[in-house]
Amino acid sequence: MKLLAVPATIVMAGAFVTTAQAQQTQTQPQAQPQPQAQSQPQTQQQTQGQTQQQAQGQTQQRTQAQGQAQPRTQAQAQAPMYPQGYIGADAMYWDFRQDDGPSGDSAGLRLRGGAQFNDYFGVEAHLGTGGSDGPVELDYLIGAYGKGILPLSEEFRLYGLAGITEVDFDDGREDGVSYGAGAEFDIAPNFAVGADYMRYLDRSEHTFDAASVGLRFRF
Repeated sequence: MKLLAVPATIVMAGAFVTTAQAQQTQTQPQAQPQPQAQSQPQTQQQTQGQTQQQAQGQTQQRTQAQGQAQPRTQAQAQAPMYPQGYIGADAMYWDFRQDDGPSGDSAGLRLRGGAQFNDYFGVEAHLGTGGSDGPVELDYLIGAYGKGILPLSEEFRLYGLAGITEVDFDDGREDGVSYGAGAEFDIAPNFAVGADYMRYLDRSEHTFDAASVGLRFRF
């Protein structure tokens, strides 16, 4: 009996140790899911935080893009549309001088109209009449010109004209190359005041000049 008690004791001790190890082994897998269960909310929170940051970054980028686009849109809205037509009416003070023959100067009326194709170039036509001084009487003048423009600001510009004019006096008709220069200032979105000086006829024996001041309407 004593001999059997020793192996039995050894077997029981071994079984007890085996049982304790098995219980520890079972306890460890049950404890492992707890960190995983805790890590999942943390991962979800991190993912949600990253998503919120990305959404905020995209919103900021869109806001910045919209802020950058607004000045361009406003500038485009203020920019004039071409081609752009206009008409005007001027008081014209003309002067006719010739070496051998009568001379004179007087005041008349001039109408003009044209089209502007961009900020720097356009075409213009003049029609003038009226006024007489002694032996010289102006029946009409009519001409067509190319127009070069130099904008100094949004409201103020200089320009030059060059073309051809036909002038009809009471004693004859004549045509020739014409040129001149002027300036305009915008007093309203579609209205401008301006003045120019034109040499309508430039011959060796006589000249015909005119200074004009008036209004222009742009449409």
